[in-house]
Amino acid sequence: MSEKTTHVSCGRDFSYVPDIRDCLQLASGSGYDFIAVPIAHPRYKRELGSTDGPKRPGAFTRTDLLLPGSDWSSLVVGKISPWINVDSRCEVARKNSILAIKQELAFSIHLSLPAAMIKLKSPNNMQLSQIVNHTLRNSTIQQIWVNVPLKSPYDVCDNELINKNSNLADLQPKDQRATDPWEWWNEMRCLCNNHRKLNPVLELNSKVVNYDNVIKRWLGEPLKAVVIPTNMFLTNKKGYPVLPKETQLVFQKFSKMNVQFIVSGAVLHKNIMYYYHYLNHLYATQGYDSVEKFAKGYEDYLQTPLQPLSENLESQTYEIFEKDPVKYAEYQNAVYKALLDRVPDEKADEVITVIMVVGAGRGPLVRASLKAAKEAQRKVKMYAVEKNPNAIVTLETLNEEEWKGAVTVVSCDMRLYEAPEKADILVSELLGSFSDNELSPECLDGAQKFLKEGGISIPCKYTSYATPLSSPKLHGEVAACREVGKLPEAHFECPYVVRLQNVNYLDEPKDVFTFVHPNYEEPINNERYVKLEFNVDKASMIHGVAGFFDMVLYKDVTLSILPNTHSPGMFSWFPAFFPIENPIYCPAGGKVCLHFWRKVAKTKVWYEWCFTSPQATAIHNPGGRSYWIGLSA
Repeated sequence: MSEKTTHVSCGRDFSYVPDIRDCLQLASGSGYDFIAVPIAHPRYKRELGSTDGPKRPGAFTRTDLLLPGSDWSSLVVGKISPWINVDSRCEVARKNSILAIKQELAFSIHLSLPAAMIKLKSPNNMQLSQIVNHTLRNSTIQQIWVNVPLKSPYDVCDNELINKNSNLADLQPKDQRATDPWEWWNEMRCLCNNHRKLNPVLELNSKVVNYDNVIKRWLGEPLKAVVIPTNMFLTNKKGYPVLPKETQLVFQKFSKMNVQFIVSGAVLHKNIMYYYHYLNHLYATQGYDSVEKFAKGYEDYLQTPLQPLSENLESQTYEIFEKDPVKYAEYQNAVYKALLDRVPDEKADEVITVIMVVGAGRGPLVRASLKAAKEAQRKVKMYAVEKNPNAIVTLETLNEEEWKGAVTVVSCDMRLYEAPEKADILVSELLGSFSDNELSPECLDGAQKFLKEGGISIPCKYTSYATPLSSPKLHGEVAACREVGKLPEAHFECPYVVRLQNVNYLDEPKDVFTFVHPNYEEPINNERYVKLEFNVDKASMIHGVAGFFDMVLYKDVTLSILPNTHSPGMFSWFPAFFPIENPIYCPAGGKVCLHFWRKVAKTKVWYEWCFTSPQATAIHNPGGRSYWIGLSA
């Protein structure tokens, strides 16, 4: 199953395979990339004869000579026989099942199949988990896919019939975990210690599938495929299969995560190829906004936050940020409105407004401010203050060639700059993914000494936000970041900048820290502490915290990276991710309590974080032992 980017990766499920070559030819001729087939004949049940093997004579499945090795290893997913029940209460059935599953797993390894798929049918999977865990750790199996139904058998059966029959009603499980297939998967995943070769396959076993909290939860899981039965498709006026509108949205959410799809069930629409053509059409016509296009390839990729105060940014970093089509337009709008408020029309020809851009970089804010002044028809005197000597070269060149000497370029740390005059407007873009994590408060507090009384800071306010998230993939990525010579837990005590995709936010983000400029507090104290409480609707695992921010540039001019208020088209910032070392289980309807600290010392600033509910974790990064932001330039 090769990775495809130009078309949807889709497989065809077969419940019965008279000739595997014919099935493979039929599927590939209809556009499918792979097939999912039973490893053994569906009616071939092994009887336990001795510890050496089954007493039934003859081969238990087809020969490996039917296909070349390259086809077995790339085009065929093997399905474990559905009759197998290694957790059966019947001892004979259990022993037969254990023998059979080991035999089928061994044969899938023999064929080098890309995956063996096991179906979960009930909440009782302890023995199955032990066998799977042993296979993962003591064999060369490529992957084990766990087929999990979206809804449990109890939820898709006729509840009205059950309610009318008191005897059947007594059989209904009372424990909510028993009727939640995610719980079945989560227990197996935990018992197998989050093995990276163990991944879920979600089966949409309900005709009504909406983009609700159930689907959102699965978006945070390391899904390998989504099974779509043919009976989910409707028939349009031309007789072709189509998915309901709600299910189309669900398909698009999963397809953007590069999840594969498997079409299962009887052919209900003339030809099996129609299902593939329709899914491929949905895949090809889904829209991508400018942020998704910019971030392509960076999804769930961990990046270390920038420290522009202590480390000079490189030219390419400046260049990437300068391509943002939204941020600088909004900054220009903010400066424009500030100039109009600062200088009335009747004084436009006589008043000169002093604008200082601090942390000017390669000049995009200077350019935006000059455009705003021209649009507002106001006279300005422009300063560009920048500590990076390499960026100063660019600013001096721009001042000579583009701005015709209209800007005073200053090579200095804004906190140390002794300005010849005070500014009416102070403009900066010093924010990181968690708002203050690039030390905007400390920098602007030092620069405000050359801002006039009643002067304007752009931005004037910014707030960070946080919400617990579930993402086994991100947790696994962080676990792989361990470095020799550092504390064993150091990689779990660092925030990361991530284009979050394979995640599930467990609640709406809540305010963390807010900073206002200019800051006339005496003495100025930028340390913070907050306790946040969240409500979790569906049972989930907590792997860390997602961080966002929004800011007020001036009055009603704002920028945001919050999921629900994200500034359309802006890609300058990806969210922040604060991991925790040991994932936490949160039951349905549970309460989550998160604590966050912002600590300040003479030479550094750092964050500490922990959970105290649904269970307590260690306080991460105490004293800034693993991560800090340096205050020295």
